[in-house]
Amino acid sequence: MGAWIALLTALARPERVAGMVLIAPATDFTEELLWSGLPDAARREIEANGEWLRPSAYDPEPYPITRALIEDGRKHLILGQSIAVRVPVHILHGMEDPDVPWRHALRLVENLESKDVTLELVKGGDHRLSTPAEIARLENAIERMMARIS
Repeated sequence: MGAWIALLTALARPERVAGMVLIAPATDFTEELLWSGLPDAARREIEANGEWLRPSAYDPEPYPITRALIEDGRKHLILGQSIAVRVPVHILHGMEDPDVPWRHALRLVENLESKDVTLELVKGGDHRLSTPAEIARLENAIERMMARIS
């Protein structure tokens, strides 16, 4: 969700953004990845009770998916149009990401107005990209971005 929020921030305050490094961007995930993939029973529970508890691969406790999250997400969808981010963008995405398929990042690349977009796929990488080698990749991407925009 962080990359989506970063993109929305860049759209709202473009004068404050010189470049972006995004990790596994889940742009429009509430609609594209979450709602569309929920079982009918989960959708009904969200609509009737305002929430559904989704099991988590990252925490022993489930996390709530709320109607407010889905409704708010619908107010901020950006993938169905040209995205007026014109600064350099570097995207890192794990090809074994179970939460955000790497092909989802291709849609973002296609919609960004920037002509300077790099999509770096990490074979074997998951959603967190948290191994020492993956962290080094991230650091390298940030250093390269800093050199390009300074």
